[in-house]
Amino acid sequence: MRTFNVTNPATGTNIGAAPDANADDARAAIERSIAAFPRWKAKTAFERGELLRRWRDLILKHEDAIARLMTSEMGKPITESRGEVKYAAGFVDWYAEEGKRAYGDIIQSHVATKRLLATRQPVGPVYAVTPWNFPAAMVTRKVAPALAAGCTVVLKPAEQSPLTAIRLAELWVEAGGDADVFQVITTGDPAAVSEPFFADARVRKLTFTGSTEVGKVLYAQAARTVKRVSLELGGHAPFLVFEDADIASAVAQVMATKFRNAGQTCVCANRIYVHASIRDAFVAQMATAVQALRVGDPLNEATQVGPLVDRAGLEKVAGHVADAVAKGARVAVGGQSGPGLFFAPTLLVDVAAGMRILDEETFGPVAPVVTFTVEAEAVAAANDTPYGLAAYLWTRDLGRAFRVAEALDYGIVGVNDGLPATPHAPFGGVKASGVGREGGRWGLEEYLDVKYVSIALP
Repeated sequence: MRTFNVTNPATGTNIGAAPDANADDARAAIERSIAAFPRWKAKTAFERGELLRRWRDLILKHEDAIARLMTSEMGKPITESRGEVKYAAGFVDWYAEEGKRAYGDIIQSHVATKRLLATRQPVGPVYAVTPWNFPAAMVTRKVAPALAAGCTVVLKPAEQSPLTAIRLAELWVEAGGDADVFQVITTGDPAAVSEPFFADARVRKLTFTGSTEVGKVLYAQAARTVKRVSLELGGHAPFLVFEDADIASAVAQVMATKFRNAGQTCVCANRIYVHASIRDAFVAQMATAVQALRVGDPLNEATQVGPLVDRAGLEKVAGHVADAVAKGARVAVGGQSGPGLFFAPTLLVDVAAGMRILDEETFGPVAPVVTFTVEAEAVAAANDTPYGLAAYLWTRDLGRAFRVAEALDYGIVGVNDGLPATPHAPFGGVKASGVGREGGRWGLEEYLDVKYVSIALP
């Protein structure tokens, strides 16, 4: 089989190769997945849960090796990669148990001679597409609930970071899992490989995490065979810092969400709205924090910010900064591009409407600060976007916390919390940020159909 090289973005060196599958390989994977579905569906939730627990144990056993592989192929600092492996294992752990709770219902009958039931059953073979920025957690967040529900899965990881997914599939087999129940297909030509999955009506579910632009295309393709669809798409997260905020705590939470993975997350703070009365103090403290970030080799334990994943990502970040400066923004910290795919952690002030950075998802280590004076003004600005994945606010006013959280048109809201995601809570957005939810019982329901059974007693 042909292969394609996987490149370390920090060094530019090749770290390995992945199989370069084509459409015929995709069709073969579909046939294996369909053939495996009846036998996997027939297993009890307890049997499936036991296999998932063994898989979880192996993931944790190989935590450091998986973390190093992840860091090498997409540039995430090693300390973050270790945290991601634990996070990934958390989804497997949760769904090993949650699969047993796919409860049905007894419905009160309208006549004495009937009994009415509603049961849940696996939707069928699943095609899963995952992004490069969370090469382990995005795999298990999709695959674990699908397997727990009784579905078979063919996973296509992003071409920038396929090796972590391949390793996770190997550990699934090592745990005793059926290789046809969970398959990984890697390719340098994702459109050609994806087409057979959309054309085949027997593939009943698409789950995708990636850009809104690609998600819309896949949504339309899935409609041809009326597949169940889950889409976790782009974000443009606002972070509102009100006048009663504890500035040091607010800065810490903004830093946590903004610069994790060099700002390459769909839920990182992309627009920071700070009340005018505390703006100068906030900027001063945040400037100190941004200057203190350690940039460098992501395999170094001390590194906090690694490279961007590729040249296109770097150029987008640099373009956003250049556009903002040309339109009146000021660089308080950073602003420099290079060497290689690195971009200096950057703090922009005097950011205003009309700048690209307020309209587009940056996906890089740039924090733009916008000043506001009235709560309603900040909420309106935060909601003035087609996206609706995650939003954040910092306040010590309980009334404001509820009021603003309810007014923000987003699927996830962190109140005084820059890192709200956890395996047992729902994750997903509204508007152009997608449909469906991952995590918790909501994630399991995405892979289950409801069947109504009416029994007339003889």
